[in-house]
Amino acid sequence: MRGVFVTGTDTEVGKSVVAAAVCAALAARAERVAAFKPVVTGLDDEPGEFGRDHELLASVANAGQTPEDVAPYRFGPPLSPHLAAELAGERIEPPRLLEAACAHELLVAEGVGGLMVPITPGYLVRDLAVDLELPVIVAARTGLGTINHTLLTVEAARSAGLRVAGVVMTPWPEEPAEIERSNRETIARLGAVSVSCLPHTDRERLAEAGASLPLDDWL
Repeated sequence: MRGVFVTGTDTEVGKSVVAAAVCAALAARAERVAAFKPVVTGLDDEPGEFGRDHELLASVANAGQTPEDVAPYRFGPPLSPHLAAELAGERIEPPRLLEAACAHELLVAEGVGGLMVPITPGYLVRDLAVDLELPVIVAARTGLGTINHTLLTVEAARSAGLRVAGVVMTPWPEEPAEIERSNRETIARLGAVSVSCLPHTDRERLAEAGASLPLDDWL
């Protein structure tokens, strides 16, 4: 299986937009790409600018998936997956996740929160990334605090034997300030990792935004 695993330094850092941009760009060049997100929580909340994660990913992938195909587990409260499942009286089964993900030849997987978030007791997002054996892309903020959060995420990935293919800082402003330029350079240097930038985009321009990323290097 080919593809990438998109994680983030935290929740709400642009993982879904990065994953959707990669999907849209691959689909635009006629590659059959599937999307995967193990768990979606927060369905009780109003959707944001891009809609719900699994619906967005299903709309840009071209493997004939429904949103329910993209995300095998879905919960209402905006909680960590393990707690949302517990409160719903369910248990998330890693074998079911792996079966759903590995059914595709080209996959863009998006994690939940950060790498160290428990999907179910004893099984972290990082464990899923290890089992899928995909290169990791880290979505990161551009401003204050991102150096520490990003380098910790890179270190956590590498300590588990994962290959960190790149970092994507987003949304990258048209005229970045000195701190943003410095953050990008510092993360690249201290993390020994390629750092790309994804500007603010919308649903109609996701493929264009994704095409600006080094997809072939990642894959």
